[in-house]
Amino acid sequence: MPKFLQWLGIGVAVLAALLWVAGQIGLLAGTPPSELGVRNGKLVRPLETPNSVSSQAGLWPDHPQREYADIAPLALLRGDGPATIARLKTLLATEPGATLIDSRADYLYVQYTTRVLKFVDDVEFWFDPGNKVIQVRSASRIGRSDLGTNRQRIEALRQRLSAS
Repeated sequence: MPKFLQWLGIGVAVLAALLWVAGQIGLLAGTPPSELGVRNGKLVRPLETPNSVSSQAGLWPDHPQREYADIAPLALLRGDGPATIARLKTLLATEPGATLIDSRADYLYVQYTTRVLKFVDDVEFWFDPGNKVIQVRSASRIGRSDLGTNRQRIEALRQRLSAS
């Protein structure tokens, strides 16, 4: 094997080890957002980068990632918002890496932490009584792309919720 490829392999291994260590000591977790929650009937706007989804993305027509961020809200179970939030809370309790941070009759805030590198995503669910749906927002704290993780997470929860 050429020396260059040996050194390249060693470099990749060292970089992977450094990333792992950085994740384990919390350097890849990012900073918890201070502006989460519901204000004037809205969850906070999606991020300006393609690493978040929001069922209210259409409320910001000037948003540069609006089309990427747009996701449908969750349907209510039997037309009951608080019951749907309670069911979501039960489902989230079995989600790998999910930690419930705030739980109310009409709102949930969950942090998802990835297993290996310890990246953190912030996920909110809010019962919107005016539109009779569960509004949702899921966003990565750091990086420019989430490789579709936030969308996949919400769609998987949508399926589990509708099957319950």
